Order: sequence, then C-alpha cells, then structure tokens
Amino acid sequence: MKPAAFRYHRAHDVTDAVGLLGELAAAGEDPKLIAGGQSLMPMMNFRLARPTALVDLGPLRREPALNSVRRNGSSLTIGALVTHRAVEVAELGPDFDVLSRAMRWVGHLPIRSRGTVAGSIVHGDATAEWCLLALLLDAVIVAEGPRGPREIPAEEMFHGFYTTAVEPDEVVTAVRFTRPSPRAALTEFARRHGDFAIVDAAVSIDAEHGGRVVLGGVAPAPIRVPEAEAVLDGGVPGPELFAECGEAAAAAIDPPDDAAGSAAYRRRLARTLVTRALHEAWEKGETR
Repeated sequence: MKPAAFRYHRAHDVTDAVGLLGELAAAGEDPKLIAGGQSLMPMMNFRLARPTALVDLGPLRREPALNSVRRNGSSLTIGALVTHRAVEVAELGPDFDVLSRAMRWVGHLPIRSRGTVAGSIVHGDATAEWCLLALLLDAVIVAEGPRGPREIPAEEMFHGFYTTAVEPDEVVTAVRFTRPSPRAALTEFARRHGDFAIVDAAVSIDAEHGGRVVLGGVAPAPIRVPEAEAVLDGGVPGPELFAECGEAAAAAIDPPDDAAGSAAYRRRLARTLVTRALHEAWEKGETR
C-alpha cells in the first residue's frame, strides 16, 4: 500500500523544525516529524497514520549533539538521531551495556541501521525496547519547543497507546539515562525474530538503589511492576527469588486479550521472561 498524500519539508536545524511544526499546525496541517521512518512510514503505508505534512530531520544528522553518545559522570546521553545500530556497536561500559545488548531484539539490521532511539521512544509503542529501557534506567527525554527546552522524566512520558508527553510542536533532541545498572537485562518473546514482541521484560538488580521490573505488552503503555520489585528487594538473589519475582509480576498485571494472545498467555510469558531476564542480569554482573 501507499500512504495518503502529504507535503514534505526538510528542517535545517532544531529551531527550524520547531518553527515548521508551528507554522504548519497554524495553517491547518497535521504535521509529523520523520527521522529514521521505521515506525511512522509503515503506519502511513497501512493508512493507520495520515499526517498531511512531514518534517524531515535527516539534514540535522550533521549536528554532533544530535548524533552522538556522551557519558557525563553517572549518566549517559544519546542524541536524538543516534540509530539503534550505533548503540548496538558502541562501548558503553558496564553501567549501561544493557542498552547495547538489548538492541539485538530490535527488528532486523536494516531497521536498526535507520531507526533512531528518540524516534522509538516518541512513537510510544508499549512493547518497544527503548520505552522499557527508558523506564528501567530513569531516562529523561529532552525536548525543544516554542516555549524553550524542557525535560520529561520517563515515568511521565508514556500515556497510552502510541501516546506520549511530547507536544505536537516539540522536537526531542536527546535522551539522558540517569540510572547506571551493571546488573540489567532485557528479553522478549515474538512469533518470529524481528517481529513485534508479544511481551517483553526489562529488569535490574541493585542492592543499593533497589531492583526494577518493567513489562511491555501487558498494558497500553510500558509499566513498572512494584509488586515484583518488592519481592526482588526482599531476598537473596538466586533462582528461587527470581522465580518468585516472576510469579509476582504475573499475578500483578491485567493484560489484554487480543489476536496475539490471551490474558492468561501473556501472564505466563511475563512470568517466564521476568525470571529469565533476572538470571541474565545476575549472570552478567557475576562475570565482570
């Protein structure tokens, strides 16, 4: 299929992109930003999204801040136009290498080579790996708009199906991860490799700051599971505790019934994936 007709604009810098969004909206258009296009274009081809104008951020790749990965003390900042593949091959150090390891779950190589970190987060798919990682590692999404820059904590970012806190006239410029997690892992289950996950789980084990359990595919947006986190923080790490944490996660959620699987099926997946991710996170920490 082909997308509905739209007007095409190229932004020269972030200020120009923000201005174009405002001008187009004021003229009655429904503009969307496009960077890698790996999420938006398929939806447009199936007429699930029908923007009347696209603002292309491709020319902004020449701006170093938008296309770089930077470590600053205990945080890691990823520019808005950094691709999944760039993160996959980056040396991020033990505190954030879960980001690199998680990229193997993102589609196929051509998708990882074009899709962007910020684009995935702004798209707000409930099973998108970057959305789970944002919650897991206390990401802060940095956006620029006509009212100036602002920072959106990941816990305030995801509002529901493909809905985020980013305003229509804002451009995300960076994602800053503020929670170093040497013992962290993400895993998921899909029908075929590269398909959208039915359920995915991201976890971290941190004796000092508390463990974290994040699930995708069990609610309209990715969610933390405090009941499972309480179990994880209350015992000695090991197979029994990890299994108990998986059980707690499955019991706490109320997943949907749809064509991809029943609620009971998603609960079983959540239990298995949380347990599996905890084993992986613990083993990664042990080998360092």
